[in-house]
Amino acid sequence: MSNATSLEQLEQTQDFIRRHIGPSPAQVSDMLSALGVSSVEELIDQTVPASIRLEQGLTVGESRTEVETLSYLKSVASKNKVFKSYIGQGYHPTHVPHVILRNVLENPGWYTAYTPYQPEIAQGRLESLLNFQTMTLDLTGLDLASASLLDESTAAAEAMGLAKRVSKAKKANAFFIADDVHTQTIDVVTTRAEQFGFEIIVGKAADAVNHEIFGALFQYPSTSGEVVDITDLIAGVQSKKAIACVAADIMSLLLLKAPGKLGADVVLGSAQRFGVPMGYGGPHAAFFATRDSYKRSLPGRIIGVSKDRLGNDALRMAMQTREQHIRRDKANSNICTAQVLLANMAAFYAVYHGPQGLKTIAQRIHRFADILAAGLQAKGVALKHSTWFDTLTVVSDNKDDVTARAVANGVNFATNHAGEYSIAVSETTTRADVAELFDIILGEGHGLSVDAIAADIEANGSESIPASLVRDDEILTHPNFNSYHSETEMMRYIKRLESKDLSLNHSMISLGSCTMKLNATAEMIPVTWPEFANLHPFCPLDQAAGYQIMINELHDWLVNITGYDAVSLQPNSGAQGEYAGLIAIRKYHESRGDAHRNICLIPSSAHGTNPASAQMASMKIVVVDCDKNGNVDMADLKAKAEEVSENLSCIMITYPSTHGVYEETIREICDIVHEHGGQVYMDGANMNAQVGVTSPGFIGSDVSHLNLHKTFCIPHGGGGPGVGPIGVKSHLAEFMPNHSVINVPGTKIGNGAVSAAPYGSAAILPISWAYITMMGSEGLKQATEMAIVNANYLTHELSAHFPILYRGRNNRVAHECIVDLRPLKELSGITEMDVAKRLQDYGFHSPTMSFPVAGTLMIEPTESESKVEIDRFIEAMVSIKGEIDKVISGEWSIENNPLVFAPHTQGDVLGNEWDRAYDRFYAAFPVPAVAKNKFWPTVTRIDDVYGDRNLVCSCPAVETYRD
Repeated sequence: MSNATSLEQLEQTQDFIRRHIGPSPAQVSDMLSALGVSSVEELIDQTVPASIRLEQGLTVGESRTEVETLSYLKSVASKNKVFKSYIGQGYHPTHVPHVILRNVLENPGWYTAYTPYQPEIAQGRLESLLNFQTMTLDLTGLDLASASLLDESTAAAEAMGLAKRVSKAKKANAFFIADDVHTQTIDVVTTRAEQFGFEIIVGKAADAVNHEIFGALFQYPSTSGEVVDITDLIAGVQSKKAIACVAADIMSLLLLKAPGKLGADVVLGSAQRFGVPMGYGGPHAAFFATRDSYKRSLPGRIIGVSKDRLGNDALRMAMQTREQHIRRDKANSNICTAQVLLANMAAFYAVYHGPQGLKTIAQRIHRFADILAAGLQAKGVALKHSTWFDTLTVVSDNKDDVTARAVANGVNFATNHAGEYSIAVSETTTRADVAELFDIILGEGHGLSVDAIAADIEANGSESIPASLVRDDEILTHPNFNSYHSETEMMRYIKRLESKDLSLNHSMISLGSCTMKLNATAEMIPVTWPEFANLHPFCPLDQAAGYQIMINELHDWLVNITGYDAVSLQPNSGAQGEYAGLIAIRKYHESRGDAHRNICLIPSSAHGTNPASAQMASMKIVVVDCDKNGNVDMADLKAKAEEVSENLSCIMITYPSTHGVYEETIREICDIVHEHGGQVYMDGANMNAQVGVTSPGFIGSDVSHLNLHKTFCIPHGGGGPGVGPIGVKSHLAEFMPNHSVINVPGTKIGNGAVSAAPYGSAAILPISWAYITMMGSEGLKQATEMAIVNANYLTHELSAHFPILYRGRNNRVAHECIVDLRPLKELSGITEMDVAKRLQDYGFHSPTMSFPVAGTLMIEPTESESKVEIDRFIEAMVSIKGEIDKVISGEWSIENNPLVFAPHTQGDVLGNEWDRAYDRFYAAFPVPAVAKNKFWPTVTRIDDVYGDRNLVCSCPAVETYRD
């Protein structure tokens, strides 16, 4: 570096923009040359219609360095007050084992993985999810579990949906919720019921049998802490041919009889207590279990055991035909994002502690609750209940004085009801904490000794858990829960599973529409800061001042980026964002006396979540055709809009289109829908091709969801977490989600919640905040431009070897392209599945397969991939094309070639027998670049049909391991 180098240039050496954007200036120049343009601006002019180009740039500020960003955010975080939380109500402080914190939550090998649709290169996280399902089944006492849902409250709403589908009480239209269910759960379930047209009855649990219902929901233990035997309540509900659902505390199930053993049809709850921070509300994995007979109606993903081509046990996502990407509006739900990363953390927590360790933690929690109760009762303090697991509710005439003393000592109680406050003991509670609680409640000089009370309970026993509800069966007997209790063994187990999975820390994941781009380390660091990680979502707002500053800044930036007037950050997945946006549209029409407007127009190319979400909002779906170029058929749109004009609610459209092009008629589409009284919902899945160049609000849309786990860099986590906030124009703002516990400013009181926490998965919002901060206005625009450059370069290079299905103006694509494999399939017999599996041998995850068109691959390189990596992918695809040509020419038969045998494992390649038409070495190392960074799939091609016919959704029996 010369002496003449300026201070400004030195500062730019820390510039985040060039770290995030993959191609160097020289690489950009080479790609532009290949495309026949002289500048990025020329390519953008050729690609994006001039009519939708922003007239003014973004105003989110200048790019800041990583150091500046983290320093400022730390100062903001410090404004949060991390009190000791005894609030409970579904959220509890927990100890995250450091071996899991460092090796899972903070490890890109786990948090950058994609949803395991390519199971041969996802066996590690699939095993962990199978552990999660096994843990769920053991604790709940039921037959079949899913691999996580979004949170406890939305899981309860899904339980209601399942109950309606499977209940024999077909004439009933009411769902009963016990009044001692968590408040936020009643809120979310009521919102869902309103959309479905169900009646909600909230009352005393014993009153459930007095109503004509198709299902009922009970809390076990209750939100105020009571532990009661609900066997008769469940039987009473079932006697009416209704479905009995139980929301259970996962930690209590170590000591309490499993709800399935009490007769429950569905058991659900939050797994947060198993080693996941509260994070001001999320993300947290919900567990969900039901009877085997209801498996076709089970929401969420299910991990099942199948066989690979060599007969080895292999894991996969089972029964995918239930999901929205296949069933569309007939799907069980619109959940496109589970909470895989958090489910894995909870599963590893159970593996690390094992059954005895978990039971010890639960017993310790319960013993501290017993000690606290005994001491308070000895001093004449009245408790609401005589049974409890961890939560005591105090009936008090000096509630305000006590809670004020608590706050003065940095302690939070739950204070929802007049004359009562609740104290929920947690894993983090200590002897000193119990002593402090005595001081707060009784004042100093009370004379109580924690050790003396503990000794008395030890000698005389406790009846705070009814004898009939004491758990007496063995749980978590599988070797996975009984083998890794030292940190050494746990570290190696986590690493062994990680090594089976291909993530972004190995190679490009070019999934069209899913935007697997860089999740920068600096963006991830604040997630585990205690100031963000350890806040309860229902703590007083003045204790969350730092969160409010960060959330408000992110809100304002997203308003600027989208061209909307307001944003709700509550939806905790893209599909939940769609749902929330459609509710806003529905409420808007109702406010104008247009409740009859219930028809949603959806192009045939739309994401499966679009029709599924519309169905959840009780809209009738009318499909609009696409023309031969993949664009919305304008004649068909005009005809159908005219036909349903009086009842038109909205259109759901993705932009750029799902086919990867900027449709020229997008503004006309908006105008047509508006002319007929409808609203325009723009799916935000492809927002990464808009930021800084155009915006949905500028184009003419009324509402969009944004995938923060795509465009704004929150990682996929193997299939969740996600955040799907909605942006809306001013006329829809008041109809965004509110919350019954914490009011969300700017929304109408009484608006229902769509997620358990007021700000959804708040703990991961700092990721997107940091991304926007470090990119700044110019960097965000550059990201969009480079996504377009990379996509067009890749398209240009592949087009010499494969047909490209759709292109837009000037023969350009947007941020992704669709490679059409159908002509090659017709000539060779080689399928898109064969190509996807063969890419694994080259060290790549397959692009999006057979969406939105069967027999195709949709490829999105993103702005974060360098030309070197893109060229490596192109080399792999061209090499595979050469392999297909050999099948076409007859050099290899359709039965004996590397594509149909792909992927190749080490065991396969090094086996004693080899009767293939191709060389062993070529099978594993088809091009020299593979040898430099070889990724070995751990199983060969998995048999999907076998797995669905022989559904096994818990860890295989011990005998399997012995074999």
